[in-house]
Amino acid sequence: MKFRIVKILVVLVLTLQIGFAQRGSAIKWMADGNAYTKIKDGGILKVDPKTEAETVLVNKEQLIPAGAAKPLGLQAYSFNAGYTEVLLFTNTARVWRFNTRGDYWVLDLATHTLTQLGKRLPAQSLMFAKLSPDGKKCGYVSEHNLFVEDIATGQVTKLTQDGTRKFINGTFDWVYEEEFGCRDGFRWSPDGNKIAFWQVDASKIRDYYMLNTTDSNYSHVIPVEYPKVGESPSPVRIGVVDINAGPITWMNIEGDPQQHYLVRMEWDGPNELMVQQLNRKQQESKILYCNATDGSSRVIWTDHDKAWVDLNSADIFGEPGGFDWINGGKDFLWISEKDGWRHIYKISRDGKTETLLTPGNYDIEVMKAIDETNNYIYFSASLNSAVQKYLYRVRIENKKARGKGVKTQPEAPELVTPGDLRGTHEYSIAPMAHYATHSFSNHNTPNVTEWITLPDNKPMNPLKSIAATVKTDNTVDIEYLQVTIDDNITLDCWINKPRNFDSTKKYPVVFSVYGEPAGSTVHDTYGSQNNFLYSGDMRGDGYVQVAVDNRGTPMLKGAAWRKAIYRKIGIINIHDMAMGFKKLMDSRSYFDRDRIAVWGWSGGGSSTLNLMFQFPEIFKTGIAIAAVGNQLFYDNVYQERYMGLPQENKEDFINGSPITYAKNLAGNLLYIHGTGDDNVHFSNAEVLVNELIKYNKQFQYMPYPNRTHNISEGPGTREHLSTLYTTFLRKNCPPGAR
Repeated sequence: MKFRIVKILVVLVLTLQIGFAQRGSAIKWMADGNAYTKIKDGGILKVDPKTEAETVLVNKEQLIPAGAAKPLGLQAYSFNAGYTEVLLFTNTARVWRFNTRGDYWVLDLATHTLTQLGKRLPAQSLMFAKLSPDGKKCGYVSEHNLFVEDIATGQVTKLTQDGTRKFINGTFDWVYEEEFGCRDGFRWSPDGNKIAFWQVDASKIRDYYMLNTTDSNYSHVIPVEYPKVGESPSPVRIGVVDINAGPITWMNIEGDPQQHYLVRMEWDGPNELMVQQLNRKQQESKILYCNATDGSSRVIWTDHDKAWVDLNSADIFGEPGGFDWINGGKDFLWISEKDGWRHIYKISRDGKTETLLTPGNYDIEVMKAIDETNNYIYFSASLNSAVQKYLYRVRIENKKARGKGVKTQPEAPELVTPGDLRGTHEYSIAPMAHYATHSFSNHNTPNVTEWITLPDNKPMNPLKSIAATVKTDNTVDIEYLQVTIDDNITLDCWINKPRNFDSTKKYPVVFSVYGEPAGSTVHDTYGSQNNFLYSGDMRGDGYVQVAVDNRGTPMLKGAAWRKAIYRKIGIINIHDMAMGFKKLMDSRSYFDRDRIAVWGWSGGGSSTLNLMFQFPEIFKTGIAIAAVGNQLFYDNVYQERYMGLPQENKEDFINGSPITYAKNLAGNLLYIHGTGDDNVHFSNAEVLVNELIKYNKQFQYMPYPNRTHNISEGPGTREHLSTLYTTFLRKNCPPGAR
């Protein structure tokens, strides 16, 4: 349901970095922030950002195991604190979205000793290996149990004994990974004597059975523990175990485990854990401390929302971060929408004092860095245009206002990004915030990148700066605009015009949609307005391409905008997209009303179906991929977060589901779904097909055998999908001006 077209391409590139790279950073910075490391020529290099000088830390010859002829195929890595050992991840395999299972090796950089971990365990079974703080041991998960291994002796200690497919130690089940970004499920204590871990009891969760009918003469069943909306969550608890296989101390956290989620956990000192708990409706978030010795817990801070509490992570695909401590551990930073905007708060360790650091009617997207030396917090935001993004900073403390009897007041955010570069800016800021990469693009400016120093925000090399290298693509003809629909709702849009555009002629229009809380389609970035599934040049073939951003998307427009969709998925988002598109169509004579197509994937597939069924007078052709046909078929965490509990308001789920309106189909529909989709199950397609058959609605249907939500597996699949998409579109929404 949360398939974001542009985002997923980036995620696939970063797949192998899960658990290894710093949060929010595509660059693997070294701890002091003065250099970064990367894989090159089969080894690992250290790079000085000031000079771009490369130093070999590990060469590929060091990665040849004893008795082997070839080096390990290095796919990800992490160093110990002293950079004397490197943990290597090889021979990886995919678990749901990401390659999080494989083999691990440790390379001692002083002795050049290469040691394989878990040699007696099944090959390619280790997950989330992490070196202990002193680098002498390594913890990892294999086959749902937690292990610790002494690197020097090879002695392996099994810390949990009860792991099964549905009783999971040290990692998570499908829905925690998909909806909370939780994958790595254990943490070393700072002193290296204990490990804290999650345990998920999915034994009461019913399996959804996928059927593989192509890989053998007889079909075989693939079970997935998948809690459908309305089903109680898997009970989850947190335990602390001594690495010498002592007894497990379970944290005593108030609340029925089948009505709550435990979504964040980190150590705070050698004997205390900090945990975030959500209630089932995700309308209450509690931060609490747990004593690792006796398991006692106490709540220190609570957040509430009538819709849902927004999690701190800005990216559902990334491993969630922990807690950002400042002021020597006396305070931590937290993001909340409690005043109607996504803001940064400084909260005292006891939770009794909170300070709003980013006051004002604007949202921050995500914190990028904390620079206590210079008293700054850096964050991404856009104070004037939600379709663009910039870097800002605020002071952690307003030192100028200090004094006896003087109450400190947060200052207005300072724009760090050059104000004359209008568009989308991304930053990867080093630890200590001395250096950063800065990239920029907009709809007619291809992406350019520079290295900068902070806090002065100057390019390291003026000849390679963005100012010196930025170029405009004059072949682009994209219009960004806003339309106001009923209830005085203003929507952001873009229109991508054909080559050799002539406003006196009429053109076919292709409307690209998503529409749900996990993503949006209107961003001022280069290339995001192009259709990656179309085989050919849409602009050259004479198509107008359009996107409209509806209420409920995660745009930086305030909590009221984002949460207007609560209990109204399939209603308010569909209304906004349809009315926004109609406003554009009515005001532009070059839109050919007889050649209007809409398409989308996952949540966008659902929106496509709803637009085709609810507004058949507008949308003549539709291509829906991997759509949720019935909201009651999707998982509990996502659907209950945004729609409530079907036991209380089932009518909202029915009213927002495409299947409810299938009888209204009047145009040309192509429906596509992978039969091996573990995310949006193939049953969604089958019930929708049955409903269309019931009303004698003719349509084109393409099930892809054993393909997942991405429909990318198997030779020729993407080419076939692209050809199918393009052929259908060109037949039913013919290209070219008239």
